[in-house]
This record gives sequence, structure tokens and C-alpha cells, in this order.
Amino acid sequence: MKQKFICIIAALFVFGSISNAQTLGGSLMLGFPQNEFKSNVDRLAYGFNLEGTLGSPGMETPVTIGASFGFMVYGEEDVVTPLSKTIGRVSVNVNTTNSLLNFHLMMKVSPFEGSVKPYLEGLAGGNYLFTESKVEDVQSGEEVVSSTNLDDFSWSYGAGGGILISLFNDRETSDAEILLDIKARYLYGTKAKYLAEGSIIEDGNGNVFYDISESTTDLLTIHVGVIFSFDLIF
Repeated sequence: MKQKFICIIAALFVFGSISNAQTLGGSLMLGFPQNEFKSNVDRLAYGFNLEGTLGSPGMETPVTIGASFGFMVYGEEDVVTPLSKTIGRVSVNVNTTNSLLNFHLMMKVSPFEGSVKPYLEGLAGGNYLFTESKVEDVQSGEEVVSSTNLDDFSWSYGAGGGILISLFNDRETSDAEILLDIKARYLYGTKAKYLAEGSIIEDGNGNVFYDISESTTDLLTIHVGVIFSFDLIF
């Protein structure tokens, strides 16, 4: 599953580079689980988003397409525990992180000019949910060994809207512009199996139990970031 997801991500970025994307940007992202997902993950998620489009939104290109890639953490735990049942005097830190990767093909609509441009966007793609546990040195935090406890995939689609605010404009000489990007997205996700914070239970005798959840994976995300708009000339 992980290999398939990585191949899809690579294909999207190759497509973007061949097609000479004219905007590139990134944002910090907050995620709010919705509906069934919220009943199992009732906490704020956080992460980042990267995206690029094949044209800079405006009256000349009111509709443009691109790709969006995001990563967020929706649960995490740190437990200091003895290295083993027979070596109790040496302790290690066990870090468990519940994460979600998503990728979407994106269509953005913004037939406006000026220093403030509202826009709408539609998205279709997928989510990769995975929980990973790492054994770390207590003193240095250096990773010793890691394992993926559970992973799954769900399809995702939705819509969003936001505003682009011009921070720097050099259209007279280089057609370059830097824009503040503020937006929200509502993403519907199909069913997936996943682990939430606290879903891994150990009985102290080396036995591990997984409280696996299965539900739709709807998300509301809020983004604040920067977009670089430019023209490539060959």
C-alpha cells in the first residue's frame, strides 16, 4: 500500500514539472476530523500542505489545474519503558505517531484581478493513514528501530475556497508575484481502518492489542501559507 501511494505522489510531481507549473506554494494546516472520523479522533490535527498549478489564477486563466499534497499528525504518544522484561535498568522512549498523507488533483477557479483575489477549488484524490512506532534513545532522541503498526487507504474528494492577497508584485520586469494564501477545505473521505491516539494497548507481558477503528475519513482543513506566481519561458 505504501509503495503504491509513493508512486502516485511521484507521478503527480513529474506531471507538474513537465507541464511547467506557474504557481508553487505551501501552507501550515490545521485539520478538524468530521462526522464518523470525529467520533474516533476527537482532537486537532496539524501539518503542512504543498501545491502547484499550471497557471496563475486571474482573468486570463480563470480556471487552472494542479496538484496538492498534505501531511498531518492526528495523534501521538511518548512512553518511557524498560528495554525488555529482562533488562529493566535500561530504558528507551517509544514514540507512536498517527499520521495522514493526502494527495489531490485540483481545479482552481478565480476570474478576478487585483491585489485581493477570492477563489474556489475542487479536489479529488486519496488519503493514506498510517500509525508508526519508533524506539528512541532516551538521552539523544536518536531512532533505534521503527515499525508501521497499521496502514490503509481511502479515496477523498471535496471543495474549498479562499483568498489570495498580493504581498509583492514585480509584473513590470519578471511577471513574479508573492501572495498570502488563506483558505478552508472540506474533504469527504471513504472508509478506512486506522488507529487513534491510545489505540495500542500492552499488557506488560509482551502482548500488544490494537483497538482498530473503521469509519469514513471526512476532514475540515484550515490553511495559511504563501504562493509564488511566475512565468516560465523556454
